[in-house]
Amino acid sequence: MTTGTRVLVLNAGSSSVKYQLIDMLDGSRLASGLVERIGEPAGRLLHLPLTGEPRETVRRFADHDGALHAVAEELAADLMGLDSPELAAIGHRVVHGGLRFTRPTLITDAVVAEIRRLIPVAPLHNPANITGIEVARSIRPDLPQVAVFDTAFHATLPEHAARYAIDRKTADEHRVRRYGFHGTSHQYVSRATARLLGRDPAEVNVIVLHLGNGASASAVAGGVCVETSMGLTPLEGLVMGTRSGDVDPGLVFHLHRVGGLTIDQIDDLLNRRSGLLGLCGDNDMREVVRRATGGAARSASNEGGEERREGVDEDAKLAFDSYVHRIRRYLGGYYAVLGRVDAVAFTAGVGENSVEVRAAVCANLEELGISVDPDLNAVHSRQARVISPSYGRVTVAVVPTDEELEIAQQTFALVHEV
Repeated sequence: MTTGTRVLVLNAGSSSVKYQLIDMLDGSRLASGLVERIGEPAGRLLHLPLTGEPRETVRRFADHDGALHAVAEELAADLMGLDSPELAAIGHRVVHGGLRFTRPTLITDAVVAEIRRLIPVAPLHNPANITGIEVARSIRPDLPQVAVFDTAFHATLPEHAARYAIDRKTADEHRVRRYGFHGTSHQYVSRATARLLGRDPAEVNVIVLHLGNGASASAVAGGVCVETSMGLTPLEGLVMGTRSGDVDPGLVFHLHRVGGLTIDQIDDLLNRRSGLLGLCGDNDMREVVRRATGGAARSASNEGGEERREGVDEDAKLAFDSYVHRIRRYLGGYYAVLGRVDAVAFTAGVGENSVEVRAAVCANLEELGISVDPDLNAVHSRQARVISPSYGRVTVAVVPTDEELEIAQQTFALVHEV
């Protein structure tokens, strides 16, 4: 069993690495940072130590190996290098764990091979996650390393919620089912919401609305996820920044047969050119709100990027209304699934910061016991807080997510078991 108290959390993307070094004695961030544009001529490393000024390095990082070695150098400069005896483990975010990985898992060669086998159901994410794991293991082969899976929290979905109504043999052969994503966030926020209520998570039913550029909802009954909006891929569910969310599956056939689009073009359309961006040309909710309410905003969809001040932008209003409508549809459905709802928790970038989205989602839901106090809703804070009136039957809360801390906690707990 390790004696160190620090966990390095790594989130490797296709051209980036995010990291945080966390002291598990008190959950404090000793350092954090981001390496971006890996493989491009001008990469960037931004290192944020707990004390002292941020440090920025702009140069080429040829690959993830070079990027992680640069991260190690930055940490070493703060006397917190990867060779420190205080480092207990490295925790890796892995997007897809399939049906096999339903809890934090100590990484071995066999585990890496299984994550690689899941690439067909997570082609955009698992390859980068594997690269981060392999490089970190090459730097510290002696150190426990743990995979924490985005899909794991949703592994408790009952079979009738996880299954698509297609031929079972075909589904099983190709591992087709609803897996769900953002699991570390939903798990952290559902527990933090229970703490905010002063109750045991096992006693609380929570609807979590993780609203960022990627967005998902979950229904959590007594700490157990029983429904979630994302499915086989992160494309299903809510309207997102650039993803469509739910569409008629026949849309794919129509665009291919009638529109002449290839499968790759349809994939690109639904994942990168839809959602808020597809409806109004902006995927930043702040810009969408400003345009939808008549405020001045600079939009990528405007020729030359000029400001528009002529009043309500109907495209942006449609995008905002579509975004909110989809959330409300899931909110009502999850209320029915749970039967009793104790709390609705807003989290992630939009959920934590958009007063307008929270107000619109909860408007006219008093019959369900859901409402927000305008003054409480208008407060901006990094702390978990209640925004519903004291008489509200359902607590509406804003609960900042902390996926890195959740990964660190799960990693630390596992390495102290073995």
